[in-house]
This record gives sequence, C-alpha cells and structure tokens, in this order.
Amino acid sequence: MSRRTTWEDNSCPIARAADVLGEPWTLLILRNATAGTTRFEDFRGQLGIADNVLTTRLAKLVERGLLTKLPYRDGGRTRHEYRLTQAGSDALPVLHALGAWGAAHTSTENAYGPMQLVHAACGQLTRPGEKCDNCGKALVRDDLTWRGSWLSQGEIPLADPVG
Repeated sequence: MSRRTTWEDNSCPIARAADVLGEPWTLLILRNATAGTTRFEDFRGQLGIADNVLTTRLAKLVERGLLTKLPYRDGGRTRHEYRLTQAGSDALPVLHALGAWGAAHTSTENAYGPMQLVHAACGQLTRPGEKCDNCGKALVRDDLTWRGSWLSQGEIPLADPVG
C-alpha cells in the first residue's frame, strides 16, 4: 500500500525528511544497517518483516541513496548486500534522538533498556553531540559503539558508510 501524498518537493526540510524516513520499517532497517546488518535474510530474521515489505523498503532506501546494493556470491548464486551510504550514515543523530525520545516517552512491559552510545576512545557512555561527555574529545563515528539489550552482541561498532 503506498501513501497518497509525497513531500519530496516540499519546501520544508522536515516534510522532505519524513518523505524519505517516514514509512513503516524504514527507521528499523536503518538502525540495523547502522548496527552492521547487510543481508536480506538477516534483516528479515532480526525484524520479523515480510519479504515483500522488506524488498520494497530496501529498494526505496537504495533509490533514495541511504543504502547501496552490492553483489556477493553465495555458493553458485549472486545475491546482494545492503550497505549504508554517507546519507544513510548521516541519519545517526535521527536514530539517537528517536531512541532517546522513545525511552523517555513510551513504555511497555517488554521494553529493552535504552540504546547507549559508548565513546570507545575513553570507554565511557556519552550522549550524541560534538564532544564526549567524559573526556571532552571530539566524537568521531569510528570511535563510537552502541550498547543496548536489543543488540544480541552486547556492544558493537557502528557500520562504516560505503563510498
């Protein structure tokens, strides 16, 4: 089912961003891609998303330039991985803001603990921003990891953008 309204040519940057990021599943796909997920079957398994919906969302994210599609060989068959582009990587503050808002203003009996940002250079928790809350050094994507109970691996580095 597609939306009746598109905001891609709207003068408001919030409306244009909502046009790209506002479809169901899109932010969760970006979250998992940022956590290093690249393969269709892994997105499907982690998210519990239907194949047709995942196919549509991945294609839209590739079309909009947030993910890139790269071939790989799986036995005798060519398949594709989906990697973050710089535009997809730049959505990180949006993910952090939504995670913080969701932790503060929503609840459920099954809630995971908050998504935490760790500055690997000093090993301490920090908040998104330009500088680490603890050591004061500049926060660089390569020096950040995510920690949270929704991550099966505990603490993981953020995926690097392609290109």
